[in-house]
Amino acid sequence: MIERETHGDVVVLRMAHGKVNALDLELLTALTTVLDELAVDGPPLVLTGRGTAFSAGVDLRRIVTEPVAYVEEYLRALSAAFVALFRYPGPAVAAVNGHAIAGGYVLVAACDHRVAAGGAGRLGLSELQVGVPFPTSAIEIVRHATGASAATRLALSAELVDVPTALATRLVDEVVPPDALLNTAIAHAQVRAARGLDSYRMTKRQLRRPALETIERVAPGEDAQVRAAWTQQASLDRIRGFLANLG
Repeated sequence: MIERETHGDVVVLRMAHGKVNALDLELLTALTTVLDELAVDGPPLVLTGRGTAFSAGVDLRRIVTEPVAYVEEYLRALSAAFVALFRYPGPAVAAVNGHAIAGGYVLVAACDHRVAAGGAGRLGLSELQVGVPFPTSAIEIVRHATGASAATRLALSAELVDVPTALATRLVDEVVPPDALLNTAIAHAQVRAARGLDSYRMTKRQLRRPALETIERVAPGEDAQVRAAWTQQASLDRIRGFLANLG
């Protein structure tokens, strides 16, 4: 589910879960567990996916087939995974091997540097396509990574963009050929670690403090509203309609 390997001092985590690494409770729990374990020492980290997708986002089929209790637990786990990556103390680089959609793109945004493979990947935030709101952590992480204007466009348009557009609009920092993706991401992680991990960690903490403080202050109340919105019958019906249109 989470494949782990080391390249020198860099830890590579690869999401390997189904065809498109859809985010379900099990994958999110596994990701948070390994991130919390690694955060004790904070080695340089690369996060990527297996196959043609980094992650296609929320496993919507589970949302409409599982009981409400699953959906509520799922949304808590989703936010926990976002925050665990965002507050990871060491260098964290996303190696975006394909589609990074909705929650998949939030994981990309939670990293310090984002390298995408050239190709047919699509990136963006699509929750409003199915009529459900974002957890507080997702909005704050994307706002931190892309700026308020880009975050607004991404979230409210719910449109996905191709890789060249993602580079032009700074959703990713660079694009490389697919066969160079992992080595490029590893090299970025190594360079950042070589500059001095203690100073890197302090600077990263300073930069992310406003977003993390907002998440800690706002999320307890706001995310209760998010959970209510996701579990109401009208939302579940819209998700079923969206899935039916996908075929």
